[in-house]
Amino acid sequence: MTDELPQRLAVVGGGRMGAAIAQVFAAAGTTVTVFDPSAESRDAVPARVAAACRLLGIDASAVVGRVGTADGVAAACAGAELVIEAGPENLAVKREIFAELDAVNPPGVTLATNTSAIPIGRIAAGLTHPQRVLGTHFWNPPYLIPLVEVVRAAGTGEAAVDATLRALAAAGLMPVPVDADVPGFVGNRLQHALKREAIALVAAGVCSAETVDTVCRYGFGRRLPFLGPLEQADLGGLDLTLAIHEVLMPDLDATRSPQPLLVELVGRGDLGARTGRGFRSWRPGEAERRLAEVNAMVLQQGRLEGQLGGLAGQSGGLDERPGGLEGRPPGLDGRQGGLEGRQGGLDGRLGGFDGRLGGFDGRLGGG
Repeated sequence: MTDELPQRLAVVGGGRMGAAIAQVFAAAGTTVTVFDPSAESRDAVPARVAAACRLLGIDASAVVGRVGTADGVAAACAGAELVIEAGPENLAVKREIFAELDAVNPPGVTLATNTSAIPIGRIAAGLTHPQRVLGTHFWNPPYLIPLVEVVRAAGTGEAAVDATLRALAAAGLMPVPVDADVPGFVGNRLQHALKREAIALVAAGVCSAETVDTVCRYGFGRRLPFLGPLEQADLGGLDLTLAIHEVLMPDLDATRSPQPLLVELVGRGDLGARTGRGFRSWRPGEAERRLAEVNAMVLQQGRLEGQLGGLAGQSGGLDERPGGLEGRPPGLDGRQGGLEGRQGGLDGRLGGFDGRLGGFDGRLGGG
């Protein structure tokens, strides 16, 4: 590595998330090779990276020139110092991938999975070198949302964690260590605890889905980019938090399985924007317009943080880190807007490591 940035990176999975991860590292100066079992997905990687760069207004030629593809795992990993898997969110598929990665990479190469929720120990079970396996949970799209949760399994070695934290920071990202290998790690546990309560409120007739989203966006959500919940509790006083919890906690939803309303919607084919109906109705083209609007606002927020010296408590803000937001295109594939990482809410349905349905799409891998 040069100044902790990998000189060579392999990405296994050439869908939206895999291509986005490749773009972030290539923009920082790393040579990246992407493997996907689908030739169509591999062929689309350079165009996706170039389109992303053009959307941001940066020169695409140098970035694209550092991104290549390979038609095999071993070829993609040749010479790599770090390997990031961005395949389907399926334990059996990930274990198959990691068995091959463990076999073809020298013991000193760190192997990272971009799983959103699967405990890392389950993926690493049975591998010859589990000490070099960890989680790197990127949020979609990583060129707009810099957080990466670096998750340590019980068998993960300290050297792999430290090297990965340094590599991600050198690429302009915001890595945070997660010291216990629990499902969903930190971000998705928080995000889906909120979603569970939101769905319960709608199911109980307390309010509409539109009201839930408005309360989140224009209420406590306005300060979340700059003030986390525990810092806010300290500033407001823990006695106040305790008083509210004494009244509220007994009445919060505690369903231990997916909300019945969510199961019902999925069961009847109301899957959200891509089918035209979910918790709300979606007209043709509306999802794409909404995601473009959200991504533009997220990009502007990041730039504002940089200009103001880091309102989120980060010295220098997002634009001060190497690679910064200036190397991350606004794109149209954000998880923001409630579409769970489906670009435009429409693609991300290719799925499957065996390539029968088009290879890795990254729909479930991250954020």
